[in-house]
Amino acid sequence: MSTQETSEATSGAATAQAYDIQKVLKALPHRYPMLLVDRVQSLVAGEEIHAVKAVSFNEEFFQGHFPGRPIMPGVLQIEALAQAAGILAVETLGLAGSGKLVYFMAIENAKFRAPVEPGYLLDLHAGFIQQRSKVCKFWGKASVDGKTTCEVNFTAMIADPPS
Repeated sequence: MSTQETSEATSGAATAQAYDIQKVLKALPHRYPMLLVDRVQSLVAGEEIHAVKAVSFNEEFFQGHFPGRPIMPGVLQIEALAQAAGILAVETLGLAGSGKLVYFMAIENAKFRAPVEPGYLLDLHAGFIQQRSKVCKFWGKASVDGKTTCEVNFTAMIADPPS
């Protein structure tokens, strides 16, 4: 352990974690073609997450959105941010492996700033605005090379899966 890691561990400070795709798959129930998080760069439980979506020309939505000028739909940017926030909520609340799902309740103040094209790495930043046991509010910001593409606030509910 480095000196910084030792001092953070002894001071009780939160440390960031990174996730590969296998750990992402364990945290989220989503699968292709709806899985929109490829890896987690850092996650600080109870605070925020930085995840990444590698935007590929092979994605199904590019066939029709738009022919000759493929652009990732804004609603899918919001979904990617929600999935990143879902990982944050599951890890923060200790729900990994519980089967609990994170459902949208509200989407507020969505703003789209720039198009997202194939070949981009979409950075997904999300964090808690408010955290309760069953309902959480999040902020989200997507960007490419530091340029914001989407900003949004949203509310989600932690629930049991349908029987």
